[in-house]
Amino acid sequence: MATSEARAHSRGWLTSRRIAATSTVLVALACNAPSPPPLPPPTVGVVSVQPRQLNEVAEFAGQVEAMRRVEVRSPVAGVIVAQPIREGAEVAVGDVLFRIDPTSYDATLRGAKARLTEAEARLRNATRTVERLRPLLADHAVAQRDVDDAETAETQARASVEDAQATVDRAAKDLSDATVRAEIAGRVGKANLLQGARVTGPADLLTTIDALDPVRVTFRPSNQQTLHWRRDPQAMAALRPGGSARIRIILPDGTLTPTEGKLDYVEPVIDPASGTQEFRARVPNPKRLLLPGQFVRVRLEGLVRDSAILVPQRAVQQQLGRQSVYLLGVGDTVVARDVKATAWVGDEWLIEEGLAPGDRVVVDGLQKVRPGGVAKPTPAQAEPSVDSTVAGGAS
Repeated sequence: MATSEARAHSRGWLTSRRIAATSTVLVALACNAPSPPPLPPPTVGVVSVQPRQLNEVAEFAGQVEAMRRVEVRSPVAGVIVAQPIREGAEVAVGDVLFRIDPTSYDATLRGAKARLTEAEARLRNATRTVERLRPLLADHAVAQRDVDDAETAETQARASVEDAQATVDRAAKDLSDATVRAEIAGRVGKANLLQGARVTGPADLLTTIDALDPVRVTFRPSNQQTLHWRRDPQAMAALRPGGSARIRIILPDGTLTPTEGKLDYVEPVIDPASGTQEFRARVPNPKRLLLPGQFVRVRLEGLVRDSAILVPQRAVQQQLGRQSVYLLGVGDTVVARDVKATAWVGDEWLIEEGLAPGDRVVVDGLQKVRPGGVAKPTPAQAEPSVDSTVAGGAS
């Protein structure tokens, strides 16, 4: 029994020795084996940054205002006896909107005219008296006092005529004001007083008239956008009232109005409440597609940027509010760089900060590279551009 155990122990010991020897040989062979060849650098598509000229287009939220709004009031009191123009109708200058009962004003005018006639008759008599007495004074046929009294009476008569004429003019004006007419061409609003109602005077608002062709459209670019324009003398020249900048209006259904507008006012100061400037455009509105109070999109065109830097959108990575690209530096080493991309131009980003002419930007193969690594550059595959203008500044 002891002998059998000894023989088993001996066989186990010999097996362990053989395994150890075999492992030693394998390790030695592995150490002496040649290293595998290094992996080749990944191939990436790159573009070289080249500034170019492009048309800049910006869109903003806007609101339509009437070019002019007139409040229709009556200087005189009375009952409305007629309302020839219906609410919402288009009117021309001089069209009758309301008629106020003219009876009392007509009577007042007739009485004023009668008193004027009497005053004119007294003036004629006083003038004849003066003309008759003056020649007699040289012959001492009348006293100087008689002539002076006659001239005084003539002066008083002339003053009475002027006062009577003023009364006639006022009465005629009141009678004319009893017919309320449109002072501007436009569209009549809602009537606050209807036929049969009594007007107490100018305190009562009868209706309004809005001039609808042209209209004004106001919009407020962001402070960042206006700061960018202020740094560009060419943009500032285009954005002066009456400058080369063009205004197109996008209706709620996405269509453009058929006419172009022009800037006619730029607020000279920043509104402290909103931190923005008000821009106002004058837009023709022959088809009345734009109505006061309507919200629209304002497209600002006609701004040209001479040295814009653009890169394909797929080259810009956005994470946690940061925008960055990969560049190939010296020796084709990959470098990460933060950029500031502000607007889309077709399938490209407009880069405001972070890139310079000649920079090589990685466009394709971003997943293959890491900062500090080396890459093999090839020209990036171009994608067809959707538009040649920059669309930015949306608010």
